Amino acid sequence: MRVIQLIPTISFGDAVSNDALALKKIIAGMGYETGIYAEIIGKNLSDNTVKKIENIKNLNKNDVIIYHMSTGTELNFSLDKYKCRKIMIYHNITPPDFFRPYSHEAYALTNYGYEGLDFLHDRVEYCLADSEYNKSELLKHGYKCPIDVRPVLIPFDDYRQSPDSEIIRKYSDGRINIIFVGRIAPNKKQENIIKSFYFYKKINPESRLILVGSYSGMENYYERLVNYVNVLGINDVIFTGHVKFNEILAYYRIADVFLCMSEHEGFCVPLTEAMFFNIPIIAFNAGAVADTLGGSGILLSGNDPVFVSEMIEYTVKNSDFRKHIISGQKKRLADFSYKKTSSLFSSQLKKFIDGR
Repeated sequence: MRVIQLIPTISFGDAVSNDALALKKIIAGMGYETGIYAEIIGKNLSDNTVKKIENIKNLNKNDVIIYHMSTGTELNFSLDKYKCRKIMIYHNITPPDFFRPYSHEAYALTNYGYEGLDFLHDRVEYCLADSEYNKSELLKHGYKCPIDVRPVLIPFDDYRQSPDSEIIRKYSDGRINIIFVGRIAPNKKQENIIKSFYFYKKINPESRLILVGSYSGMENYYERLVNYVNVLGINDVIFTGHVKFNEILAYYRIADVFLCMSEHEGFCVPLTEAMFFNIPIIAFNAGAVADTLGGSGILLSGNDPVFVSEMIEYTVKNSDFRKHIISGQKKRLADFSYKKTSSLFSSQLKKFIDGR
């Protein structure tokens, strides 16, 4: 029996790809013949790691496909042709309306993704959702098969690598560093982070905002953000663009606060990364953010920028409060340990294969 994974696009660095690569090791460790197959494969991945989808051969009814669902692709509609058992891991799809003003391509792609999600609602036997929020989305779209929740597998050992020393030197100057890590995209609501920073700058001029993430494909939205910063007349707002992994590690190490104002997340891996680096988190309650925080961090019911700026100041200045927040985040981080999440996945997969 084979247990293989299908994923539309795979490359180093993004959460869905990292999840698939980690699952491959677990599946192999359980003694199953396995492999990853993708439509688009990143340059740095070898044929031994991932193969093109057309190389899938001779699946039989006892084999299992684990399908990573996160975007619009023809694969959503052709999955049905494989006559074997099917599991879907749902990583969520960003609602198209976020992209409508900025990118026709992204709008069409995500819209197509939801069409695929609806198409697959009765064509898989079992679903794994990254969060309770993602599970609720599947139920909303008519999924009646068993659905379990399973957090994304995060290779925290990788975060112990050496960070970029130049970034640490440059930004370790006594100023308060507020960061957000995530692609520049309208659902992430970087404009609300900027607005909050505008008011925080009035409280503490010796501060900076660092928005870590690529704006590739979202150039229109990025330009709007830059214009917004200029209109507000704020200094010290830094857009890093695409960065290397050791540079991301450096930005986490110099951060005093992690501020997330996103309005749609299916899991939000950067929240767990901030936990790992002992950065107090302030986050707007939307999508799966509350699920991922699990009672830790500072969860905001609203996005009033004045209140957010005051909460940043209180977190920075009150050392006891800061320690309390970080302590809660450390406890929550234990739920995402590789050992715990890999064990959970193993038991879920075995339960499915055994027909339980």
